[in-house]
Amino acid sequence: MIGVDTSTWAGKRVLLTGHTGFKGGWLALWLQSMEAKVCGLALVPPTTPALFDIAKIGTGMQHHIVDVRDVDGVRSVVAAFQPEVVFHLAAQPLVRASYQQPLLTYATNVMGTAHVLEAARQAGSVQAIVNVTTDKCYDNREQDAGYRETDPLGGRDPYSSSKACAELVSRAYRDAYLREAGIALATARAGNVIGGGDWATDRLVPDILHALEHGEPVQIRNPQAIRPWQHVLEPLSGYLVLAQHLLACGQQDAEAWNFGPNDEDARPVQWVVEQLCSAWGDDARWILQPGEHPHEAHFLKLDISKARQRLHWVPRWSLQTALQRTVDWHRAWRQDADMRAVCLQQISGYLGDS
Repeated sequence: MIGVDTSTWAGKRVLLTGHTGFKGGWLALWLQSMEAKVCGLALVPPTTPALFDIAKIGTGMQHHIVDVRDVDGVRSVVAAFQPEVVFHLAAQPLVRASYQQPLLTYATNVMGTAHVLEAARQAGSVQAIVNVTTDKCYDNREQDAGYRETDPLGGRDPYSSSKACAELVSRAYRDAYLREAGIALATARAGNVIGGGDWATDRLVPDILHALEHGEPVQIRNPQAIRPWQHVLEPLSGYLVLAQHLLACGQQDAEAWNFGPNDEDARPVQWVVEQLCSAWGDDARWILQPGEHPHEAHFLKLDISKARQRLHWVPRWSLQTALQRTVDWHRAWRQDADMRAVCLQQISGYLGDS
């Protein structure tokens, strides 16, 4: 089994939490394009503008506004829909926001995960679950080598540690309940995603594009910080391939998985900023952001050899291509293009590249 298999998803009943967010919105569209029956459970779109609204994502799926902290609300949607596959993406996803709202972060990312897993095990229909965590769930020791799935979990900020906790919750549910019930649960850890339609605050590429669109210099906090950058379609393809393996092979692949870029695309922030400024043109430039900033890891890279070898998953787009596709998307949006069509075209183009 190699790559995303459209036939696997046609008619499949898929529950997607977090479908009003950036990654969730792209995944919802991808599933819709493969004729899956999609049900989404999420908060209202977190930004204005929002990908969910611009790409008319709700028109091709069931759409429920439910907070994953609401255990009864989650259980009600899952029981009524009877999904076969669950993708859990709903989260408080920002490091800096987690410093400001630690209790909300833990309640959403830890107990919210437990609520989704509990509802899934009680539904009686679920065969496979992919719980999306993060590359920041590792105990970051600023090492040069990429982190492997067997490396220790950790986190020095509420967001990172909450995602490490979500990994532990997933492991406990798998061992205590889901394996015996015949439900295959895997966790997925991806790098720093970029792409069209992300307007979240305190994320590098949205901040860059906001500055460029307003003719302002780009302010960056830590120009030498290295991250595993990748287009949003890269990890989403990994989640889909992983779910296919869970459906086909059951517990064999019910483990933790990394979905990051090739090693050469773990780049410093400054490199990314300069590439985007160059692609944008119009005398775009960057400056160092003044002031004190909360702790963030300096170096982070993922080892994806396990996904390469066992899932036959490999990244398709270089970082250069990912940045260009992001600029293309935002230029199309500024020109009032049909953004649902633009998203679907980029998905099709991604599948056509090898």
